[in-house]
Amino acid sequence: MVSQAATRIATESEHLTTEPAAVKTKLQVRDLQISYGSVVALEGVTLDVREHEIFGVIGPANAGKTSFLKALNRMDMFTPGMRIQGEILFNGRDVQHLKNVYALRSRIGVVFPLPVGLPMTVYDNVALSPRLRGIKNKNELDIIVERCLARAALWDEVKDRLGSLGSLLSGGQQQRLTIARALSQEPELLVLDEFSIAVDPVTTMRIEDVLKELRNDMTILLVTNLVQQARRLADRTAFFLGGECVEIGITEDLFTGEVKDQRTRDYVDGRFG
Repeated sequence: MVSQAATRIATESEHLTTEPAAVKTKLQVRDLQISYGSVVALEGVTLDVREHEIFGVIGPANAGKTSFLKALNRMDMFTPGMRIQGEILFNGRDVQHLKNVYALRSRIGVVFPLPVGLPMTVYDNVALSPRLRGIKNKNELDIIVERCLARAALWDEVKDRLGSLGSLLSGGQQQRLTIARALSQEPELLVLDEFSIAVDPVTTMRIEDVLKELRNDMTILLVTNLVQQARRLADRTAFFLGGECVEIGITEDLFTGEVKDQRTRDYVDGRFG
């Protein structure tokens, strides 16, 4: 059964990544509207996320940021009443029309605000996705686990306790474990939703350093309430407010240059939020 699922995921994953070399945009969103019953959470969002960039999304609570993320890899399937209109194109293909959402989620890795360690060992947390893809060779799994933990800046801290439960790690270590687990899927787009909400400042800086390195291999979409974090990391940033995308621009320009909307300046300067 696992081998059949792995075959289906692999087949559609290959299809998802077959794109002309000239294409430089990883994600295209066109006139996106998200609603829950009669309540509109997001309306009229249009933006592009380029390959190998860190794209920031900032905004206060209830701006629509989390709803936006849910739509990217079809988490609306788990949210009763959530309705999506418009287009979300990943590698040029509309995610709402893909039959195999598991293949989609293997290409779009999501790290949530609070780390969720699966009830298994550190090793098995990272090896789960490769095993589901049909990889059974122990040496090959060992290499994948070490590589992903190292890329998440966690290997040196856990290499002597790979057999321990992941839930026994510290909060910061668990957050990095979730990043390692996402990396084990070999994603093309890594999405982080408020990753620093449950970790200390030192760990936050370590993860930020990891993200700067990962951008060489993938595209990163970073959702954060910390505007200075977006300033440190993001190449371009979108400002969400009240269910709309107010402005998109080169990150440093939003802080120091001309802005199109005064609300953007007020937010990044800390006048509200």
